[in-house]
Amino acid sequence: MDIRINGKPADITLESEKKVGDVLAGIENWLEGSLFFISGLELDGKMYGSSSLDAVFDMPLEEIASINVKTSGWAELMLEALLGLKDDLEFYETLDEAGRDENRQRWEKSATALFLKSNAPELFNLVIKTLEGNFPVSGTLSLVSERIREIEDPSRELAGSQTLIEEVAKRLEELPLDIQTGKDGRAAETISVFSTLAEKVFRLIFLFKHFGAPLETIEVPVPDGCLNLKDYIDEFSTALKELASAYENNDTVLVGDLAEYELSPRLLCLAGILGGIDLGVIHRKEGLQ
Repeated sequence: MDIRINGKPADITLESEKKVGDVLAGIENWLEGSLFFISGLELDGKMYGSSSLDAVFDMPLEEIASINVKTSGWAELMLEALLGLKDDLEFYETLDEAGRDENRQRWEKSATALFLKSNAPELFNLVIKTLEGNFPVSGTLSLVSERIREIEDPSRELAGSQTLIEEVAKRLEELPLDIQTGKDGRAAETISVFSTLAEKVFRLIFLFKHFGAPLETIEVPVPDGCLNLKDYIDEFSTALKELASAYENNDTVLVGDLAEYELSPRLLCLAGILGGIDLGVIHRKEGLQ
């Protein structure tokens, strides 16, 4: 049997596999951790998309002469899922109550829902909450549109967030004074806004890395020398966890110190360094190799 992956011969020797699903399971195990996923299949020249793979799982291998497995990167599949979700939500808004209930049940079984459930569970849960009528569709659509922008152009999305980053960094600097002067509401709001922004920054960091940014080779100046950007990001993550723990334990002194002296300057530094990475140049270089 001729087995190919993205049109290229695959060094796969069949042993006990009897069905197409057995072969796909083995390839999925091989791809695990690579951020690539099976997105389609060609059996003897007939194409099957990701939404129709279930139909061929039980097909006997003895009836097939050639298999060509198509794989796609995480970002490509996530973008496809988000664009599909955006269309689904816009259609959902046009339905009456009966139609919405039927649509929700159908959506939960769709390829988009299954992908999001595995790769963005927090977004999947929000969509379910929305389809059940417990969260506004407009709010979910806004979030989905933001995620789409992040994947389509993480550099532009980071640049568009710069004003917010600077505002939040300033509020982190002011957090100790807010706590000392009893501005508990403002302090809580600062922590909440910063938490949401930090999640976005980490999503963008992941995308920068996914699209080829050499995080391990970029140097960041620190008081006692230099750190590579990857280690600097790890330290930022550690400080975030310390802040969450201190806030949960109501350790207001530590919360203020971490916010002012650790997280505010690191947030600005990270944004500045990532903003200086030209992903377009990286892509052009890869295209020439």
